[in-house]
Amino acid sequence: MNLPESPSGGSSEPPQRLLRLPEVMERVGLRRTAIYQRMREGRFPASRSLGPRCTVWVESEIDNWVQSVISG
Repeated sequence: MNLPESPSGGSSEPPQRLLRLPEVMERVGLRRTAIYQRMREGRFPASRSLGPRCTVWVESEIDNWVQSVISG
């Protein structure tokens, strides 16, 4: 059976995911207020709005931020 080619051109990278706030908080170990404060200061990845009550973050941007914190 042939599987459809991925939108990224057949790359072996997993597709990008969008994360809601509870998952972002769990991954980075910060509370909502700290995340939004760091966003305002430009020290945390920006969120995207999908609608009036739906905010998401790009998973790879969160992962990169975590790695930058680990790297110091």
